[in-house]
Amino acid sequence: MDIKDGRTVKGVNFLDLRDAGDPVELAEFYAMEGADELVFLDISATEEKRKTLAELVYHVAEKVNIPFTVGGGISSIADVDVLLQNGADKVSINSSAVKNPQLINDLVAKFGSQCIVVAIDAKQLHGEWKVHLVGGKVPTEVELFGWAKEVEERGAGEILFTSMDHDGTKNGFANKALARMSKERNIPVIASGGAGKMQHFTDTFVEGKADAALAASVFHFKEMKIRDLKKELLQSGIPVRL
Repeated sequence: MDIKDGRTVKGVNFLDLRDAGDPVELAEFYAMEGADELVFLDISATEEKRKTLAELVYHVAEKVNIPFTVGGGISSIADVDVLLQNGADKVSINSSAVKNPQLINDLVAKFGSQCIVVAIDAKQLHGEWKVHLVGGKVPTEVELFGWAKEVEERGAGEILFTSMDHDGTKNGFANKALARMSKERNIPVIASGGAGKMQHFTDTFVEGKADAALAASVFHFKEMKIRDLKKELLQSGIPVRL
């Protein structure tokens, strides 16, 4: 769930955001619907130099009984400490990690690898995958696969890879890039960006070798149900928890 100004939003290619509802209500609904985990990303926190709202985390923790990750504007041990104390299970860092890679090491040393997810937003520029910062607004010269390698070496427990080219298009995940990343890395890779139909999930597990798949709009706007999707995945031979 992408959060902006306290509301859940969803766009296409990180643009043209539209309201998708109250994040706490949605979190409770998805937990009951059978989601395995939730991810909350305050997409305006870094841009506006704000910290992720600990109050939101607290209210979500009151309502759900599944793990959830929180990201946005996290740049210090103190930021993470507040979020964990308010009920988050994991934190996601993105722009702050690229600007200060030592932050990954510091957070892992303090809280453990299992708690630290590094989110990577990237798009193809002239045939190369380049990392973008601040909710996808700031391009860098950082190369996707090299950065993923460094992230793992610094101790991160998971990588959340969002293809900006695929985000919100509903044309499927970036399976070729995902397959390469999954082959090269030994930590779980979460696929994000592009889910539009159930077959896309099957494809990202089979072709993209992803360890998990994240989706938003297809659930926010009731285009598919989580339990129906899980049944479809089971029929395709992909182990999931019902």
